[in-house]
Amino acid sequence: MQYHPNKATENSVRFRSSALWSSLEAGIYTALACSLALTAVIALAGAGRVLWEGLRTWNSSDTVLHIIDRMLLVLMLVEILHTVRISIRSHVLVTEPFLIVGLIATIRRILVITLETANLTSPETWAKSGEAIFRASLIELGLLGLLVLVLATAIYLLRRSPPAEEEFGRSLLE
Repeated sequence: MQYHPNKATENSVRFRSSALWSSLEAGIYTALACSLALTAVIALAGAGRVLWEGLRTWNSSDTVLHIIDRMLLVLMLVEILHTVRISIRSHVLVTEPFLIVGLIATIRRILVITLETANLTSPETWAKSGEAIFRASLIELGLLGLLVLVLATAIYLLRRSPPAEEEFGRSLLE
């Protein structure tokens, strides 16, 4: 004679198991959010220090490069933290914030390359290896520009499409 658990027992085990994994997931997301928040605060303090030093000893465009680089890093961390917060609240992984982080990272890289290549125009730098670096930078800038267009288009299309719940409900009705 085989033992067959009744439906109530089976559902109870499934419910408790699901609740346990859900709690564990929320705990991991919370630990991740705390780590990201601490990292963002440290990065913001570092950006503030770079800004203060830059204002005191304003000597070149390198100062602007470092300030912008640090501020965009903080912005990326905050956007990732926002994504984790949404995931904790809704238990759904949302696509758009990741696209926005990718867009910020791409723009950050474009700004860094642009400011770095501005220093290549001096005669002594250009004579050594400036031309090869400049050509590689232009190729990278072109690819990054294309990536900005792709990410911006993806964000636009994502915002214009119906929410996933509506799409799921519509497919059930058909």
